[in-house]
Amino acid sequence: MEGALVARDRVGIQDFVLLDETSETAFMDNLRKRFTGDLIYTYIGTLLVSVNPYKDLDIYNRKQMDIYMGVNFFELPPHIYALADNAYHTMLTELNNHFILISGESGAGKTEASKKILQYYAVSCPSTTLLDRVRDRMLVSNPVLEAFGNAKTLKNDNSSRFGKYMDIQFNSEGDAVGGHILSYLLEKSRVVHQNHGERNFHIFYQLVEGGEEELLRHLGLERDSQHYSYLVQGECANVPSINDRNDWKTVRNALQIMDFDESTMEHLFGVIASVLHLGNVQFEPDSKSYASLDTDAELGWVSKLLGISAQVLQEGLTYRKIEAKTDEVLSPFTVDHAIYARDALAKAIYGRTFTWLVGKINEAMENKDLSRKTVIGLLDIYGFEVFYVNSFEQFCINYCNEKLQQLFIQLTLKAEQEEYEAEGIEWEPVQFFNNKIICDLVEEKHRGIISVLDEECLRPGEATDLTFLERLEEKMGCHPHFVTHMLADKKTRKTLERGDFRLLHYAGEVTYCVVGFLDKNNDLLYRNVREVMRDSKNAIVRECFSGLEPDSRRRPETVATQFKSSLLGLTEILMAKEAWYVRCLKSNESKQPGRFDEVLVRHQVKYLGLMEHLRVRRAGFAYRRRYEVFLKRYKPLCPATWPHWHGVPSDGVEVLVQHLGYMPHEYSMGRTKIFIRHPRTLFATEDAYERCKHELATRLQAKYKGYRAKGEFRRQKEAATKIETCWRGVQARKEKDRRAWAVKVIKKFIRGYMTRKEAKTTDNSEYLVFVRQSYLNRLKASLPKTVLDKTTWLTPPPVMRETSEILRQLNMRLMVRKYVRGITPQRKAQLQLKVITSAIFKGKKDSYPASVAQPFLDTRISEQDINMKVLQMIRNERIKYSVPVVKYDRNGFKPRDRQLILTTTAAYIVDEAKVKQRVLYTTLRGVSVSNLTDNVVIFHVTCEDVKQKGDLVMQCDHLFEMLTKLSVVANKQGAIKVVQGSIKFEFQAGKENTVDFSTGQEPMAYKAKNGHLMVVSTRTRAR
Repeated sequence: MEGALVARDRVGIQDFVLLDETSETAFMDNLRKRFTGDLIYTYIGTLLVSVNPYKDLDIYNRKQMDIYMGVNFFELPPHIYALADNAYHTMLTELNNHFILISGESGAGKTEASKKILQYYAVSCPSTTLLDRVRDRMLVSNPVLEAFGNAKTLKNDNSSRFGKYMDIQFNSEGDAVGGHILSYLLEKSRVVHQNHGERNFHIFYQLVEGGEEELLRHLGLERDSQHYSYLVQGECANVPSINDRNDWKTVRNALQIMDFDESTMEHLFGVIASVLHLGNVQFEPDSKSYASLDTDAELGWVSKLLGISAQVLQEGLTYRKIEAKTDEVLSPFTVDHAIYARDALAKAIYGRTFTWLVGKINEAMENKDLSRKTVIGLLDIYGFEVFYVNSFEQFCINYCNEKLQQLFIQLTLKAEQEEYEAEGIEWEPVQFFNNKIICDLVEEKHRGIISVLDEECLRPGEATDLTFLERLEEKMGCHPHFVTHMLADKKTRKTLERGDFRLLHYAGEVTYCVVGFLDKNNDLLYRNVREVMRDSKNAIVRECFSGLEPDSRRRPETVATQFKSSLLGLTEILMAKEAWYVRCLKSNESKQPGRFDEVLVRHQVKYLGLMEHLRVRRAGFAYRRRYEVFLKRYKPLCPATWPHWHGVPSDGVEVLVQHLGYMPHEYSMGRTKIFIRHPRTLFATEDAYERCKHELATRLQAKYKGYRAKGEFRRQKEAATKIETCWRGVQARKEKDRRAWAVKVIKKFIRGYMTRKEAKTTDNSEYLVFVRQSYLNRLKASLPKTVLDKTTWLTPPPVMRETSEILRQLNMRLMVRKYVRGITPQRKAQLQLKVITSAIFKGKKDSYPASVAQPFLDTRISEQDINMKVLQMIRNERIKYSVPVVKYDRNGFKPRDRQLILTTTAAYIVDEAKVKQRVLYTTLRGVSVSNLTDNVVIFHVTCEDVKQKGDLVMQCDHLFEMLTKLSVVANKQGAIKVVQGSIKFEFQAGKENTVDFSTGQEPMAYKAKNGHLMVVSTRTRAR
């Protein structure tokens, strides 16, 4: 409870006892607030209120179970695990018996609550192979009992139609070692009749829908519920929320876990099938209006499955055996009587089989160890029921709830009063509604409703439901909680039929229809039919009916009397145990998640007596805790009690509350507990604790972090020292090994060096390998970069000479290959021209080496720079190359700038727009140049006519490029001559002159005194 007081404004208060006011409005507001936050559990002291959310919540996993194990009841938020765990540990501590009463109306979640408690005990208790087997059987008993005892009703698709009390037995170590189940008032009438919108018991549909083909064939069943009269009366055989096939597998598996052998299961399913076949047995009147069978087929299957002669069975269903002294007379039934006998037999077979099944489950869970055991009982019993039409079953169920409410109030008041007396606190009487008057109205001997009903069932003559109602009116006409149509005032009479009576229960008014009360209370099975069943070859049926006294003529007890007796027995069992309560509420009728129907919930709060319980718990003091618990939680609020109180806990609490400023009327000190009267006092304390908690947390964190940091520093320092020591040792050993290895290597190296020139031996083999590797590594780092680099190759040692030469050649080939592969077509053409130039001039003309690096161009004069008239004159010839030149006159050698144009057929000397001379390649006898660095070239032309111009003397700055182009275009490679000394040329046919060449400081050309052309060139620099 204290664990979440700070969240009370957001999600409500976890314990209704701590509400400021105990009004119904405040109660409902708190319940709605918690439900809206998906908090379905709330306490009223130790009572747990559970609201069905109609959706799955992630609060039932193993992690949640671990959280609640062994924790103080109020330390964590309310949960069914907290209640189960506290009951378990209280049982172990006090060595006494406990029970958990789970109540609420149909669909409120009672069965699910009992399952959760069982699952919690299965996980939390110690585990061994034997204990696991016991727990498995307790867990799987649920699906079996649900299949045979639950059914779909208008309010719940899995409504328990019987009451179940289960004892879980624990040994002194807290191990779950066994269990035992008691069942109450199975609704047998459901076997033969269901209201619209309801179903028969689940097992019938599970067998028909999920049974194996071979099994159905053996039982004579078809896979269709519509074929069976007992399954279609409610007109809802198939329900979307129920998977009968999967449930069938679960039931079969559960029966196997509980050691049901195949033969027993075969007999059990045979009993279920026989009830279905029995429902299809039809009667028709004969000529005397007596009942006769419509067909023998269904009766034949009943006969086969029960192991009874068909003729004997037919006689039992259509005749009544009357004994008159020593004679026996068979009295035939009418059709109505036969149908009654058939339905009575079906109910008897099913009801007694259910009792047998509970006994077999008890045998499977039985613990044969006779040592003392403590138990925790689980009472999952039907809640208060109010339908549109309420019959005998609702009367019994609501009577049961009246008794349990009476017990609930008695135990609660008793527990409260005992706690006050034990603590020495003055008890203040509590005003509450005592429903003993209603219980007496129902159960009082000779005067109660059950006594009147039994008298009417037993008296001779024509007793009917209406005569029973008349007897009630005679005996209870003045009772304030009983009214009928005849006894009511004019206004109330309008709400009652003539066959109704109304009881004012503690939970409100309920109107009961008396139709069927006598038949359901009698639940008679004719004696001759019982005798027939004792002869059954089905072991289960024979066992169920053989327990009766065959020769007894005494009329068996009525159903109401049996139920009253079993209820009194249950009350005695519960009174001997410590009580824990779970009250289950439906949030709405339509089973919609998140919807809170306030009218419906308020009605349930009323009839479950939650407000009465709250008022009892709030009588006097709203909160009480043991001194140790209170002091442990709130001691930080007082300097005198923090961090440790070394005295008696009660003295520490007294000091604490004085420090907090509690007024004398706000609390009281008991022997072992402090009692606080008002919730607001506790809230103020809790708020102060929350504020203090943050400050304490900060201080504790600081201290703890400092402690951890110091410890971590010491650990790291010690670790560092150890690591350093180890590391130094490792390094020293490595250094020692390294030096020893180095000595060996150096010695071997010296021996190898000294014998390096000798043949390979063991002494110099490694040295020679080292030499090779060293040379190769150095060579790798200094390989020549270009093909022309022939000087950077390392000088090899003697042992590598041959290898070095091979590598050099390979490297050269590789560089050549890379170079060649990297040449573009344009570059290739350029080089081809350079090769021609080299063939003509290399080693002959001094200026050639300087020209090698200079690239050749396609032309030196573009066509745009040539006069258009010249282009027109040579338009039929393709221009291959053009270059500017200086032409020397034949007489006087005056220099003149001209253009030299090479076409495919001739060479042209052009002066702006005029072609000065055309030299056909066929008339070009040769080309002469000097061996010096000048750029003078002489074209030798054939002169056959005196008027024809002679040889050409020119100077060209691009001499090598022009002559190479000329040699290619005119195919005159062999006509180009490099001449040493003077060159003669014919400037006219028969007339010669000379060009003299010399070297000087500056290049020049002039006419010498001897009439020759003197060309002076610079000297080449020696390389």
